[in-house]
Amino acid sequence: MRGWQEDLYRELHAHPELSHHEVVTAETVATRLRAEGFEVHEHLGGTGVVGVLGNGDGPAVLLRADMDALPVQERTQLAYASTEVVTDPDGQAVPVMHACGHDVHVTCLLGAAALLARRREHWTGSLVALFQPAEETGDGARSMVDDGLSGVIPTIDVAMAQHVLATPAGLVATRSGPVLSAADSLRITVHGRGAHGSMPQAAVDPVVLAAMIVIRLQTVVSRETRPGEPLVVTVGSVRAGTKSNVIADRAVIEVNLRTYDEGIRAAALGAIRRIVNAECEASGSPRPAEFELYDRFPLTENDDAVTARVAAAFAHHFGERAGTLALQSASEDFSDLPRALGVPSTYWAIGGVDPATYREAERAGRLDQDVPVNHSANFAPVIQPTLDTGTEALVVAALAWLANDAGVG
Repeated sequence: MRGWQEDLYRELHAHPELSHHEVVTAETVATRLRAEGFEVHEHLGGTGVVGVLGNGDGPAVLLRADMDALPVQERTQLAYASTEVVTDPDGQAVPVMHACGHDVHVTCLLGAAALLARRREHWTGSLVALFQPAEETGDGARSMVDDGLSGVIPTIDVAMAQHVLATPAGLVATRSGPVLSAADSLRITVHGRGAHGSMPQAAVDPVVLAAMIVIRLQTVVSRETRPGEPLVVTVGSVRAGTKSNVIADRAVIEVNLRTYDEGIRAAALGAIRRIVNAECEASGSPRPAEFELYDRFPLTENDDAVTARVAAAFAHHFGERAGTLALQSASEDFSDLPRALGVPSTYWAIGGVDPATYREAERAGRLDQDVPVNHSANFAPVIQPTLDTGTEALVVAALAWLANDAGVG
């Protein structure tokens, strides 16, 4: 097991594929699932793959891994580092890297699927191994649902997924309730009146307008939510103008919002709109602002009963290596699967950083500086014990429902 998994991981890492283009990865997944006796369904939501393994009467467990990579230039200096460059949807040549660990996820789920397929005498029920495209764009899970996922799998009892993070390898951690934030990206176009840079009195300057909006948006967190209430409002991009002596006629502001409560999510989005509209009015903007919501990710919220059952299984198997996961401000679309299927779910994390490296950085108070995080050009989970831990975690969680002595809960 370990040998082929490590080789596969290096191959996947060296040859990443962007969202909705996971063609070779999907073919590799399908081939390996078939070799282990799974009924395989391909091309769901484009490149999604589902393997179904029935083993008598019993619960049906869905385990999910995401497959896509990111447009990032790898700087890890690994022998198996990616040198891939592809053309993105905008026609631009971009480097590609598995900067978020989805190669780990694919490798671990294939390993778990193989172990369970080869040890069918220890469990009964159905195992569904789902390999999802386009997590990074937030529409991969939904695309599989819309493409008929429910029609090719049995009735699911529980759905589960995991993610590798920049914590010590060998550790596994989960939590009940909210675990990953909901995310919304908002593209705002504000309008001014263009003029020569020497004649500002003839203009409505959208740069000044955008600047006032950026400053005022900081108060959404500091003045419109309770102290300690998790909320992140980030202005990631401001674009206006082409030349220093030309006052533009518009500016585009891109805002990212992270929340853990639907009420706060709605209130924050409303506050952003209110602030933008008010600043446009104050500046004498000739046209109303335009708002475009995109890249929306659901809240990832772990079911209490399911999470307690998985946490107990982790504690039994991993001992002191099992712990509690801190609330994460990252987002993803896994929750679209259990919500569409109407089943409870849970989501946990495994570590991917060399423990000695992590401890040294922690002692020096330099975790943020010395330990590359997900989406960094230097993000590189150590192969072991990361793969072993991720594979074991999936098997242990699945057996909490499927094991012959697990019972039905």
